[in-house]
Amino acid sequence: MCDDLTAIEEQQALDARGIDRRSFAALGVAGLGVLAAPLAAKAPAGLAEQMVTVTTPDGKLDAFFVHPAKGRHPAVILWPDIAGLREAYKVMARRLAADGHAVLVLNQYYRSAPAPHFDAITQWRTSEGQAKLRPMIPLLTPEAIERDAKAAVAWLDGQKAVDKKRGIGSSGYCMGGPFTVRTAHAVPGRVRAAASFHGGSLVTDKPDSPHQLLKATKAGYLFAIARNDDARSPGDKDALRDAAKAAGRPAEVEVYPADHGWCTIDSPVFDKVQADRAWERMLALFRTL
Repeated sequence: MCDDLTAIEEQQALDARGIDRRSFAALGVAGLGVLAAPLAAKAPAGLAEQMVTVTTPDGKLDAFFVHPAKGRHPAVILWPDIAGLREAYKVMARRLAADGHAVLVLNQYYRSAPAPHFDAITQWRTSEGQAKLRPMIPLLTPEAIERDAKAAVAWLDGQKAVDKKRGIGSSGYCMGGPFTVRTAHAVPGRVRAAASFHGGSLVTDKPDSPHQLLKATKAGYLFAIARNDDARSPGDKDALRDAAKAAGRPAEVEVYPADHGWCTIDSPVFDKVQADRAWERMLALFRTL
């Protein structure tokens, strides 16, 4: 999870590169091309994209929608990390769309303001960034996330680019990791696959803990866990495996040799080798849709 220890580990990664946090954030996705290649900073030929508005019970949710320009395709709802919808997640969504998916990246903070809230993940670590998020995060209750998930599924099912004969997938990073489970729980008849990458708070002592919800879903799961998250909560992987087994849901649970944030391309600890490996496991899961 994004805690003080994670911040220290991120700083160590930046120190090893000889760059400070603000300079790293200023690079932006374009400046990280050497790390993110072969991801596209612009929509490649054959894809269509636009910012869209999804009406929810709580207001107007702004989102980024990208998909192959021709045909109908299985849809994926993508939940960003704590820094929200920004260019890094548009780049990642384009890559997923290029594999044949209609991808909707949500601005989970729409109740407070339209995206983007930050240009890069490191900006939320600043005092200004944390002050910005302080009133926004409490609005993301489990009930609110499930309302948003239902609205997103309904919106996707109304799009010509979406193949309604196929199931819907969900992927989430950091904060968005548990949101993928809540998405599967909100619309079990449509959401058939959920992938969490270095997700936080997947296992809690609350009755509505994500791991307790698996039994009320019809999805298959991928839980890609960071090694430093596992070091702090070593029992979570076992709880996830046990919950999936008890629920009769297929689940791949693995601790990766990489740190929290390793799959996000603008993260100080982005690890392309391990990110690509996790990405391939996600694609394998989504091929079951």
